[in-house]
Amino acid sequence: RTVLAEGLGISHVVVGADFCFGKGRAGTAQDLRALGDRFGFATTIAPLVEIAGREVSSTAIRQALTDGRPRDAADMLGHLHRIEGEVIHGEKRGRELGYPTANMALSGLHLPRFGVYAVKVDVLTGPHAGAYMGAASLGVRPMFAGEVPNLETFLLDFKGDLYGHHLSVALVDFLRPELKFDGLPALITQMDADCAKARIILAAP
Repeated sequence: RTVLAEGLGISHVVVGADFCFGKGRAGTAQDLRALGDRFGFATTIAPLVEIAGREVSSTAIRQALTDGRPRDAADMLGHLHRIEGEVIHGEKRGRELGYPTANMALSGLHLPRFGVYAVKVDVLTGPHAGAYMGAASLGVRPMFAGEVPNLETFLLDFKGDLYGHHLSVALVDFLRPELKFDGLPALITQMDADCAKARIILAAP
């Protein structure tokens, strides 16, 4: 009453059928409807949505991303899961390996499974604005003893400077987990294979 009716002055609330509230999440959607009848606001209880027999929820979407199942997450979201942000300066190791990447911070975000993904990239600002295909490494870079997770995206068939510009990176498919290789030649060989696989996946209708 203090928060909803008097504080916010609401007239109508929409919640899912599995909505819970209060201490220990003891209150249910039906309890909220009863409170609405008592304090003068209407309550609509939306039915749960299922896809292929699986319940769609924010928890299920986060779990799909945690498991490295971006296609399942996209089915539930209705669109590809995207990570957006500004391209920042990194250690420039990718450039030295022949794979310059656009680096983005991941602080404050739900972290998908660490590994390499086939991605679709929208460059949102700057002279190179447009849509591209790519392969992205999401994680801590065990080959180089990294500690802070970030997203490093290599844009296929692209040349240019993206520092300071904003990207939207859509996770399409999980290619492999993060690995530590015996040396740089083995890493480069794997990166070649990752990009070739990403190109095939992204070219499919």
